[in-house]
Amino acid sequence: MLCKLSDLKDKEVVCVKTGLKLGYVDDVLLDTEDETVKSFIIYGRLRFFGLFGRDSDIVVKCTDIELVGEDTILVTNQEQQSCTIKKKSALESLFK
Repeated sequence: MLCKLSDLKDKEVVCVKTGLKLGYVDDVLLDTEDETVKSFIIYGRLRFFGLFGRDSDIVVKCTDIELVGEDTILVTNQEQQSCTIKKKSALESLFK
């Protein structure tokens, strides 16, 4: 099945094990040498309108994807703790 990257932005990512809605696909990590998609990136939620930064981004590897449907992407994100990217908020960078 072929899918455009713009179509992925409209799909909600849901964890099969916990039933949590992780968010929507915001970015894609590509391997230019192999010409393959390595993972999807879901940006963390804003905290207090972005003044306190945002939560950690969630990186879903393509091996964790169970099913790509019309409206959702079902994933088994076994290593959710180890595959997040930590972003510093604006206030954290001021006080450190």
